[in-house]
Amino acid sequence: MKKLITLLVGLSFMTSLMCQTLPSKEVKLEWWKAARFGMFIHWGPVSLKGTEIGWSRGKEIPIEEYDNLYKQFNPVKFNADAWVKLAADAGMKYIVFTSKHHDGFCMWDTKYTDHNIMNSPFGRDVMKELSEACRKQGMALGFYHSTTDWYNSDFPLTSPGGTVRRATSNLDRYTEYLKNQSVEIIRKYGPLLVMWYDVPQEFDAVRGQGVIDYIRKIQPDILVNNRTGAQGDFDTPEQRVGTFQNDRAWETCMTIGRQWAWKPDDEVKSLEQCLHSLIRSAGGDGNLLFNVGPKPDGTIEPLQEDRLREMGKWLEKYGYTIYKTRGGPFKPTDWGVSTRSGNKIYLHILKWSGDSPKIVLPDLGMNIKNCALAGGGKAKWSKINGENIIEFDGKLLKPINTIVEIEVDGNAMDIKPVEVTPQSLSYMKMVIGSSNLTAKWIEFQWTDIKSVTNGDWVGTFWQAEENDKEPWIEIDLGALQKIGKVVLYESGQKIKSFELQSKSGNEWKTFYKGTIIGSRNEITIKPVEARFIRLVIKSSSGVPGIYEIMLLKE
Repeated sequence: MKKLITLLVGLSFMTSLMCQTLPSKEVKLEWWKAARFGMFIHWGPVSLKGTEIGWSRGKEIPIEEYDNLYKQFNPVKFNADAWVKLAADAGMKYIVFTSKHHDGFCMWDTKYTDHNIMNSPFGRDVMKELSEACRKQGMALGFYHSTTDWYNSDFPLTSPGGTVRRATSNLDRYTEYLKNQSVEIIRKYGPLLVMWYDVPQEFDAVRGQGVIDYIRKIQPDILVNNRTGAQGDFDTPEQRVGTFQNDRAWETCMTIGRQWAWKPDDEVKSLEQCLHSLIRSAGGDGNLLFNVGPKPDGTIEPLQEDRLREMGKWLEKYGYTIYKTRGGPFKPTDWGVSTRSGNKIYLHILKWSGDSPKIVLPDLGMNIKNCALAGGGKAKWSKINGENIIEFDGKLLKPINTIVEIEVDGNAMDIKPVEVTPQSLSYMKMVIGSSNLTAKWIEFQWTDIKSVTNGDWVGTFWQAEENDKEPWIEIDLGALQKIGKVVLYESGQKIKSFELQSKSGNEWKTFYKGTIIGSRNEITIKPVEARFIRLVIKSSSGVPGIYEIMLLKE
């Protein structure tokens, strides 16, 4: 009966999109924000090599070899219905499929180029089958379509990575090609939820807006992201959870593994990392577009499938705190985020160090009527000096996310978003990077030393320089602070030994020596009073990375 109810709710959720005409893109945008969770799919002939789609053309794979991979591409196990069912099982409400990446290969029966799936040994229109499966199962559909094209001779740039300029090109003619293919996709497989463009090399805001205006003549309510060169309808932070932003829609796009396309022996994010990505996105008032990369035979990696279904199981129970909610009213902090709907506020406690939680929240401007833990469990609420204090037994903390449900005597959406005092000392202060470290390009995003104390240990992380044999991170607490606990979160499990040091005058003194950090290492120490704290990585099996450092008083 529970599964039947869930299915009925899901179908009802889709009604406004699939079964009636939407009056405007604003209405569709509100549906999209309420949906919160979608599946991104990057797939093409490059899966035969297991390298990154588009970017490996002319880099790991010679251009001529890359461009001819389609002649071997025959994914006979491709089953669109199975893909869509997996997305539904994961609790996803829409799918965005890669129609054409920067390599120019088209995954549908297009009349504008022969470089397409119909000329592969497979010879089937993948996008047609996917669109039919989505309609049958009540799943919204959109397409990723690269703004740039390193294969097309009219585009000014080519591989590797769009770093080579062609001797001759015709950007205006290429723009017409881009417009024509976009319209072809909408007419063949629409109406669509979104056209998701990417990497607008050579495109400015005027040219990009021209593309948007052109496709909206065909489907006025279609959503468009911010990667045509123009602003579009929503922002797209990549491989990191976006910051709190409720005045403009946004969607984090993130891989479940290490790259967008399929990679042999890939590392799949833990369930905690996956769910935290989704929950933190919702808490920041954004969506999560979570990417899978199908294998060359058309199936999705079992490890990825299993993880997605685990996410779906969690959402079956707690999805009401994610779907149809908005971020806030409390802005994200180091211990977690909040979402809200109607007269309910949901505190998502993602990580807590210490004994029984004592959460201090600013005045809401309205009264709290009730407070309890989702799934059962008592929470005590009190008001002291205008602040709301929520406490509960630490034994009730759940491994991934503990949800506190707060009922207020008004509409929670009327509460202006407010900052919450972080639990971690280091979260509040400036972080200083060591002189031997610089920002690095990690998974298509710039991350620097500040990413170790930004309250987001899922989306961003610091990584040492490859040749740095003893890298370190220094944190300035701004003033003398007494520290009794340090919590470290590592990216991967490469660190074999490390030291924690405090600065006394001009001298660094080691107050703790450790070995493996792993995904999480909570260290209770004899209290140390210091302003400057340093993590020194003494040895590692590869290039080490740190998601988060928390310095606590207790």
